[in-house]
Amino acid sequence: MKTVIMAGGRGTRISSVASDIPKPMIKIEGKPVLEHELECLRDQGFTDIILTVSHLGSIIMDYFGDGSGISPATGKPFGVHIEYYFEKEPLGNAGALFKIKDKLDSDFLLLNADAVFDVDFNRFVAFHNQHGGLVTLFTHPNSHPYDSGLIIADKKYSVEQWLAKEDDRPKYYRNRVNAGLHVINPLILDQSGIDADKVGTLDDNGKPIKVDLDRQLLKPLAGTGKMFCYDSPEYVKDMGTPERYYSVCEDYKAGRVSGKNLKNKQKAIFLDRDGTINKYVGFLRDIDEFELLDGVADAIQEINASGYLAIVSTNQPVIARGEVSFDELEMIHNKMETLLGQKGAYLDAIYFCPHHPHKGYEGERPELKFDCECRKPKPGMLLKAAQEFNIDLAQSWMIGDGENDIKAGMNAGCKTALIGESAFGQTLNVQSLKEFVDKYISVKKDVC
Repeated sequence: MKTVIMAGGRGTRISSVASDIPKPMIKIEGKPVLEHELECLRDQGFTDIILTVSHLGSIIMDYFGDGSGISPATGKPFGVHIEYYFEKEPLGNAGALFKIKDKLDSDFLLLNADAVFDVDFNRFVAFHNQHGGLVTLFTHPNSHPYDSGLIIADKKYSVEQWLAKEDDRPKYYRNRVNAGLHVINPLILDQSGIDADKVGTLDDNGKPIKVDLDRQLLKPLAGTGKMFCYDSPEYVKDMGTPERYYSVCEDYKAGRVSGKNLKNKQKAIFLDRDGTINKYVGFLRDIDEFELLDGVADAIQEINASGYLAIVSTNQPVIARGEVSFDELEMIHNKMETLLGQKGAYLDAIYFCPHHPHKGYEGERPELKFDCECRKPKPGMLLKAAQEFNIDLAQSWMIGDGENDIKAGMNAGCKTALIGESAFGQTLNVQSLKEFVDKYISVKKDVC
């Protein structure tokens, strides 16, 4: 499979870090960002590369050549085959695709050269092939969903809406953001209605005709059933600002970039919801009663920075009892994700059990009234997460405020922490999630 990497950006937001080289050539750990990308691809068998370059592109071309040479940074072979398309005039972030159409005869990876990532691309491509869409977006939660492209999908991961920064969005929404990694069928170029010969020429107003990837090619596919999202907690970050660049440097030094690749065993902190994340009000039925506990957002932000996955595991018998619908529960969880996102924190996944074994409630849903394997204290939700995210449960924690939380963690083989004073055999007691994180989850910060 070919990989197209868009490396033509000018990098104006990060010019204070380096203004005399293209943004993809800024070094992290002694190597250009683009070299890190190529190594990640090469090590997974993706060696057929097309680089689109423009601003100071000769620096990229001189450094990498055709990919058959030796890295000046490592002294080792690049181990890839590289072709280039040089944009003599600005074509937008997707115009070059129309100029290299003849080289794209099957599905290809399309990546941004200024993204820092380490992901399991074979897993990503397998998902794309399984769902059979024209496009698969790599999506993930991030620390700033409020200013990112927001993706809304159905339960089968088909993209229903693509909300750009300028678009109106719901009051509460799931933190699912387009990460800038794509698997694309070249048919979308033909179906776009864009004349490849006119791209780069002047329009009637004397302005060059450009193509915007998101707004002209991808966003129109929302709601058509032809575009899917691949949700993953793996490491993908835009290093486009000095602050984000230095944060990425810290993550590289700490091993958090490669460590998040799902080929590697993950560590997770499983979180109960009520009484751990939000104030306990009994059975939460009304979205207006959802309120984050003090310090929770800061604690989850620290979990995000630590390399642990932050995963909610919550019993929701109100579904089986007919007191809350699945849609209402989704809105409550969207509120939780929105409030956390506003404070720079995010959850990697949410698992809930909608079942309840006891019958006799007015309006109950009989199909959900059975003794399941996911309701805590059984470990089903934790085991499912472990399978889906390759989690080492022995290196993970279950945090909650009740006996069922502790027993579920113990049954899954996790370490456990109880918020409160009771004794259920847990590893330790704390007074809050914030106290647990401050005492037991340390984040060492370095600089590039």
